[in-house]
Amino acid sequence: MPYSLKELNEAVRSDPSGFAQQCDDAFTQKVASAAEKIAAHRTQSHIILLSGPSGSGKTTTALKIEEQLEQMGIGTHTVSMDNYFKTLDPETCPRNRDGEIDYESPFCLDVDLLNRHFALLDRGETIYVPKYEFARQMRSDIFAQPLRLGPNELAIFEGIHSLNDIIVGKNPQAFKLYIAARSDIIDEDGTVIFQRSWTRLCRRIVRDYKFRGSDAAFTLKLWENVRRGERLYIAPYRENADIMFDSSLPFSVSALKPFVVPLLEEIPRGKYQVVEEMLRGFEKIEALDEKYIPPKSLSREFIGGSPYDNH
Repeated sequence: MPYSLKELNEAVRSDPSGFAQQCDDAFTQKVASAAEKIAAHRTQSHIILLSGPSGSGKTTTALKIEEQLEQMGIGTHTVSMDNYFKTLDPETCPRNRDGEIDYESPFCLDVDLLNRHFALLDRGETIYVPKYEFARQMRSDIFAQPLRLGPNELAIFEGIHSLNDIIVGKNPQAFKLYIAARSDIIDEDGTVIFQRSWTRLCRRIVRDYKFRGSDAAFTLKLWENVRRGERLYIAPYRENADIMFDSSLPFSVSALKPFVVPLLEEIPRGKYQVVEEMLRGFEKIEALDEKYIPPKSLSREFIGGSPYDNH
């Protein structure tokens, strides 16, 4: 469902704190509802699969669900499926049609190990979750962490390929969630002012800058391939989900504006059409000061300051 530009701007101007809290409370209610359904499903499987494209807020959503389940007395562990990437082997790694390494492919994952770990966890046996070192592009078993689930415990595995058939096919009883920014911002005549995919791109630009020190040009250079991977490997499998979340949040773009616009303005004008289009959209959108954003908001996954940052 799209957001009205007029209503959004009026809310930010008149009551920024109340508006941000209202948006965040609505998302928390979605999380609570999902947690209840997951809890009711736990006799069928101890595994929860959470998928979504880049910039959708998978990590924070998984941790919010974990928090809700813990409050219900259900021990829950969140695992990033990024740790199951294979050690990069140029000889055998998947490649795109241009012959370049296809980092977005699900075959970069050790799917056999993942499926074996899911089966072991459902049987109450111990697994050792590996650690992937992105700097060296290799998986380390030295830093592997043991994980065993008790009779009333669950594990959330979050990653872009969680709902792919090569995983879901072997784990049909797992509870499945899909999360993505799914709402545009529209003008009164229905014209799209800010596309939903731009929200995710801006989230990633800000996060790459704050947490990796990468400039916007770095993220933009990768974005086309990321989007190609989404179309091929993520979107076709979203219908496998038991629940779909819209993570755009009405105030998301307003909250991003103070952070991302300066980064976009560093890009040489005319180099990327999408940058020009986003900047024109931001001109019409009121900015939301960071001080009004709730401390546990999903938006803080991308701008920092969240208690989940160091998880």
